[in-house]
Amino acid sequence: MMSQQTIQEGKTWAIVSYFTFIGLIIAIVMNIEKKNPFTSFHIRQMLGLILMLIVSNVTEAYVNSWLGTVLWIITFVCWIFGLYHAIKEEAKPIPVIGAKFQDWFRNL
Repeated sequence: MMSQQTIQEGKTWAIVSYFTFIGLIIAIVMNIEKKNPFTSFHIRQMLGLILMLIVSNVTEAYVNSWLGTVLWIITFVCWIFGLYHAIKEEAKPIPVIGAKFQDWFRNL
């Protein structure tokens, strides 16, 4: 469990990581030196969301536009979920796949 101080120190960059790819890059750069666990958690979640977005876009373009749209909506709902929990100062993974994102990107 993370201390409240750790969460407070990392909250701003955790929230910034959810605002576009540029926000994610900024959060990664700002977190390189300190390696705040709360910020790192949310950076890993957003990286996973970007992967989900890429999958939804590729699906929409090359497989089925309806399926791609459904995947995009799921990705958007997951993005809201992640941002909401960053604001609430919680390290709660995105349902179903969030724990995998933590595992896949554990080196960040």
